[in-house]
Parts: sequence; C-alpha cells; structure tokens
Amino acid sequence: MNDTFFHHESGEAPASQSGETIVAHASGAGVSAVAVIRISGSSTRTVLEHLTGTLPVPREATLRRIGEIDRGLVLWFPAPASFTGEDMAELQVHGGRAVVQAVVEAVLALNGVRLAEPGEFARRAFENGKLDLTEVEGLADLVSAETEAQRRQALAQADGGLRRLYEGWRAELLNAQSLMEAGLDFSDEADVAADAARLAGEAVEPLLHALEAHLADHRGERLRDGFRVVIAGPPNAGKSSILNALAKRDVAIVSEEAGTTRDVIEVHLDLGGAPVIVADTAGLREGGGGVEAEGMRRAVLCASSADLVLWIADSRDPVPVQRARFGDAPILAVANKADLVSEGASKPGSQPGIAVSAKTGQGLEEIIGELGRRAAEGSEDRGASPITRTRHRVELVSVRDALKRFVNHDLDAELRAEELRIAAHHLGRLTGRIDVEDILGAIFSEFCIGK
Repeated sequence: MNDTFFHHESGEAPASQSGETIVAHASGAGVSAVAVIRISGSSTRTVLEHLTGTLPVPREATLRRIGEIDRGLVLWFPAPASFTGEDMAELQVHGGRAVVQAVVEAVLALNGVRLAEPGEFARRAFENGKLDLTEVEGLADLVSAETEAQRRQALAQADGGLRRLYEGWRAELLNAQSLMEAGLDFSDEADVAADAARLAGEAVEPLLHALEAHLADHRGERLRDGFRVVIAGPPNAGKSSILNALAKRDVAIVSEEAGTTRDVIEVHLDLGGAPVIVADTAGLREGGGGVEAEGMRRAVLCASSADLVLWIADSRDPVPVQRARFGDAPILAVANKADLVSEGASKPGSQPGIAVSAKTGQGLEEIIGELGRRAAEGSEDRGASPITRTRHRVELVSVRDALKRFVNHDLDAELRAEELRIAAHHLGRLTGRIDVEDILGAIFSEFCIGK
C-alpha cells in the first residue's frame, strides 16, 4: 500500500466501491429481540430496491417490509458518507434465527453478493480512508472492552487520540526532513547547510524527548491486557482460599494436603473499572514430586513477570518473602489465617503485611482496595493517549533509535537525513500510511464477522 492514507471527518471525500458486495449478521449470535444485518458495496442499492421496493431517505430509519420475510427498519447510507466509505445499508429485523438466516440468504441470492469475512467492514473503512490503523485497533478494543476504564481508553483511541498524536509527530519529522534536504541541496554553501542542520536538530530534540516519555508509559498496555496479580507463597498458607474469596466463588480446590495446586489458575476481576487478573500458583517449598516441581517452576515464572505478587503466608508461622525468586516484581505481603492466632500469641497486626482471614473475610476489603488502587494507577487519564499494543511499541522504538542516531553529529549529513527518513517510515506504519500489508491480516482478524 502506498502513502495514500487520508482521514475523512465528514465523509465528503471520494471513496472506492468494491467489486463485491458483502453482507453479514452484525449483532452477534443467539436469539434476540432485534438483529442487525449489514450490507456494503456497489450492489447495495440494488439489494435494497429488490428487498424493500424503493430506496429510503438517506440516513433516516424507515419501516419497510423486507421481501416476504419480515418487517423492520431500513437505513441507507450512500457513499462516501458511510462507515465503510461505500454504499452501505443496515437492516434491523426481528432476532430469531430463522428470520436472520432468511434475510441473509435473500441478499446472497443476488449477483455479486457474498458473506463478509471477519473484520471486512472495518478493513474497507480503512482502505477508503475512514479510519487509520490506530483507530481500527481502538474499535476492536472497544468491541471487546470488559471494564469502564478499558471502554474509555478504547473510545479515545477509536476517536483518533493516537492518530492525532502520531500524525503531529510525523508532521514535525517531515519539517526536519525538509530542512535536512534543503541543507543537502546547498551543501556547497557551508553556512546555509549548517543552519539547516541546526534547525532540523532543534526540531527533533523535543520530539525525541516526547517519544521517550511516551515509551516509558506502560499504562495503556496494562489497562488493555489487565493488571496481573500472582498469588505466591508456601504450601497450605491459604493461597487458593484467598483466590476463592477474591473471586467470590470456588475457583480453586482447597485442601489441607500440601501441593494441591499444580498449575496456574486465573480469575478476571473488575475493580473500580480497572481489569485485574489474579492467578493462583503452586506452593513454593523444597522437595516435591516431578509434577509439583513443574508447578513451582511455572509459579516463579508467572510471578516474575507480574505487576504485583501477593505473598501469602500463615499468620502463625510466617515464611519470609522470597524476593530473590521474583525479579523486579513488586510484592505485597499478606498474613493469612489471622482468625487462628491465639489470644496469647502475637497479634495478627504484628505479622508482616496485611493480616487477613480467608475464612472470616477479615482484611479482604483491604486487599481488594490495595489491588484496585494499584491497578487504577495505570488507568487514570493523563491527557495524551498511551501506547496500547506491542505493534505500536515496536515501531516507536525504531523511530526513537533512528532519531538517536540522527542527533549523533558524528554522522555525515546524508546519513543523518536517511535516519529521518527511516523514522518517518516507521511512524507512517503506525497509522497505516505506508507498507502495512504484512500486518493487516493480523489486525482485522480480531474482529467478529459483521464489523
């Protein structure tokens, strides 16, 4: 794909009509009161005239009989003012399986119409300049958002938050490129070339600082993927009981037998709108059989990459936190079974960390509050849209590295100019301006059919 991406706010720019018209049930599987069927492509007008008799007024919901199948609302969106940029229609019919199937089959019976592939409506919107790749990805995240914070982040990206940021950076890069190219054109005039290079450097330095700050911010990826909490500790400390208490259901088997948990068990929680993934792991101890040893290996591996480790120990015999096993992962110590500490023994409050009882519920609200607070640290609104995907980070690292090489004044002017071209190339790949055919399939495959 060449450098021909344009973003249309009003839909007035010309759009291409695909040779094939596509149709799909867009409102999900299962019986429902209303189902939405989408149609897009050059034969959409013909389909509507065939099924409903005449075209309705554009962008007005009109009640029509749809063949001999059903009565429903018909919406007609002539190109280019539609989601895909092509002629497009939506039929809102009753949601019974028989009704949906009959309508879709009636549309497919017309020449030049076929079923849509996953994400094909969004892909046509991208190809017709209605969305850039970051907006497409934001739309995919919006469809799959499970918490309020995820919804807000996805909506901001779908509305062009990242596009505006990256396009602004690209404009600054193009300005620096033009200065360097001008300096090369006047290389025989040393003063002119030096001034051009100096101005280009002054333009790049704040951009490089902004880019490095952007890369240092991991809150978008954390929010999209979930704040990962790993429960670790010695056997029989009540780790699985804590997991069940947090999940408010029996997720893990609880037994007095040591080594019951052999694999990683996960639950997904919504704490104040922030997604939190809590994983229970095998108890850590010396010895154990081969299967238990593998469980402990997985526990350490999982905990070492967690956003937070909950170290669960027995209040009556607290085992010290094994910090060396978990790398740089933050650790929150929890003293469980506080209800079993006798009156004459040391009080639960004297034990390290938060004193809790999975049995009585003591201290659980404190743990939940702490998890919610830490997870929310990655989801608060700080203005600029954060990085949300590994694809973004990979391209931005390439941009940063090229700009770092550019500010190395030991390079010749021609090589410094080339570094700016490399940086602009990778920034263009983020929004879909250039050279993205290799990633389109992966992006659009995330969508369901009908989107």
